[in-house]
Amino acid sequence: MIPPHGGQLVQQIIKDKEERNYWEKKSKELITIVLEEEQIKEVKNIARGLYSPLNGYMRKGDFESVAESMKLENGTVWPIPIALDIPDTLAKQVHIGRRIALRDSMKTLTAILVVEDKYKFNRKETAKKVFGTTDTKHPGVEELMTIHKNLVGGDILLIDNTKNTFNNYNLEPIETRILFTEKGWKTVVGFQTRNAPHRAHEYLQKCALEIVDGLFINPVIGKKKDGDYTDEAIINSYNTLIENYFNKNKVVLSILPLKMRYAGPREAVMHAIIRKNFGCTHFVVGRDHAGVSDYYDPYAAQNIFDKIPDLGIKILKYEDAFYCEVCNNMATSKTCSHNDKFKIKPSGTMIRDKIRSKERIPEEIVRPEVMKVLQEMKEVFV
Repeated sequence: MIPPHGGQLVQQIIKDKEERNYWEKKSKELITIVLEEEQIKEVKNIARGLYSPLNGYMRKGDFESVAESMKLENGTVWPIPIALDIPDTLAKQVHIGRRIALRDSMKTLTAILVVEDKYKFNRKETAKKVFGTTDTKHPGVEELMTIHKNLVGGDILLIDNTKNTFNNYNLEPIETRILFTEKGWKTVVGFQTRNAPHRAHEYLQKCALEIVDGLFINPVIGKKKDGDYTDEAIINSYNTLIENYFNKNKVVLSILPLKMRYAGPREAVMHAIIRKNFGCTHFVVGRDHAGVSDYYDPYAAQNIFDKIPDLGIKILKYEDAFYCEVCNNMATSKTCSHNDKFKIKPSGTMIRDKIRSKERIPEEIVRPEVMKVLQEMKEVFV
C-alpha cells in the first residue's frame, strides 16, 4: 500500500465518548467561531487525513513557504495555503496556547482549535503567488480578497465526525485503504469529476483501469452554482453507469466533500495528494484540470508535475476524448487523426439542454441508461 503523503496518515478525531463529553462541557467556556459549510468540510478533511501531513491550520512559516514555493517549511510538497481567518475584534482576544470552539451554523461543536500561531497576510501577494493573478473575476481570488487579514494556525481536534451527505459513499482515507487492501488491489487509479458521466470520461476511466487493479471514482461534492448537477444526480448516474458498463468488482465510488478553489495547476497537485492519501497509486489529470475561464494554459495542470519533486503517485495525463464516426469508437487525438467533422465531442451545455427538454442524446455521447436516470429525476440541476 502506498504510504500517505508525509509518511503517516493524520487522524485528529476524538473517538472516546468521555473525551468528547469533556470538550462539549469545556467548549462553553471557550471563544467560539461559527464556520460556514465549506469551512466545516475543510476541518473534517484535515482531521480525517485527506490533507495529510497537515494536522490543522498552517502556521505563518508554512503558510508563506507554501505560497512562495509550494512546500512546507520541512520541504514536503504542499501547493495551497490552508488557514483560518478571523476578524480584528476576535484577533485581539485570541492568544497563542488558547483553545477555540469551532461550531457549525446550528452551533453544534464541530472541533477544537489549539491556537499555535496568529499572524496577518497580504491578500494581493498571496493571490498572485497561488492563483497567478490578482483579477477578482477569478473566483478563487474573489473569495481570497474578501476574507479577513488575520489568520490563526494550530492543530484541530475533531469532535463531530458525522457524515450528513451520502454516508455510504463518503469514505475516509482510513476506510478506503482497508477496502483496497481487502480487494487485493495493489494499484488504484483515482478519477475526479464534478459532473454526471458521459462516454468521454467513461473511456478515460477504462483506459486507466486497464493498467491498474482498481478504479476509484471520486466526485467532488461542494458548493454549487446555478446549472450544476445535484449531488443526487451525480451519484445516481454513476451508479447506473457502473452497474451496466463496468466490472463492478473493480470500481469504488465515493464522494469528496471539497471546496474548489480553481487554482489550476496548484490545485491539481493538491487533488493528487488527496488521492494518494486515499491509497491511490495513480491519478488522472486531464486538460485544464481545476481551471477556470482562460487563466491557465490548458496543459498547465499536467505540466506542473514535471516541475515538482516526485509525489509518489503516478500522474496519468490524458487528452480530451471524443467519438469518431470513422473509427466507430471513442478516441483521443493520440489514437485518431480523422477530420474534426467525424468527431462527436461531449458538450456540457448540450447535454444539460437535452436533459432539461427530455430530448434524446446520441448514445455516442451519453449511455442511454444514464440518460434515462437523469431525465426521470425531479431535480437534476441546482
